[in-house]
Amino acid sequence: MPVPPPERIVELVTDLLDNEGYDLEDVVVTAAGKHSTVRLMVDSDAGLGLDEAARLSRLVSEAFDSVSDFGESPYVLEVTSPGIGRPLTLDRHWRRAQGRKARIETADETFVARIGELVGDTIRVVASDREGPFVRSVPLSDVRKAVVEIEFSPPHARELELAGGLPEGRVQAGEIDENAVGEDARDDENAVDEDTESNEPRMDK
Repeated sequence: MPVPPPERIVELVTDLLDNEGYDLEDVVVTAAGKHSTVRLMVDSDAGLGLDEAARLSRLVSEAFDSVSDFGESPYVLEVTSPGIGRPLTLDRHWRRAQGRKARIETADETFVARIGELVGDTIRVVASDREGPFVRSVPLSDVRKAVVEIEFSPPHARELELAGGLPEGRVQAGEIDENAVGEDARDDENAVDEDTESNEPRMDK
């Protein structure tokens, strides 16, 4: 029996993660022969640390073991935080990305700015011109697409100040190796793998 589709996995783990204070942002199932990788992208206002990722991985594994859907199919479970490149579509995405740079597309323009505070239905962002950084407000209803950008160095102090700083527990840009976040651009320093069949070799991805 193959690993269940993402829709079934969402059904199995959403309430479990919600009870632990986390949001399930995405589920990706990748099959490689008889083996599969189940990747859960999980987030909270305080982010996702390694210890918490490991704890959630154990809880999810227990939930999977309690149902017949998975049968005897070997799979690798990964619990990770959403990575660079994820579209910002919900209020919580904007709130949790505060202090990071994003490429924002509206009907009239596409620009890169540092995400500031979410105020009602408007996101404040820090843009720059020849005179330096400044704050502008963008109604969320005007945003067609927004994606967090990769940064290889810490943000300019003045930009971060105007953005309102970082949410507590979130990682500052430049503090991780964003050049090595994997093919789906995830923040893989917060990923935990659990091989459900220890005598099976880990499949290269």
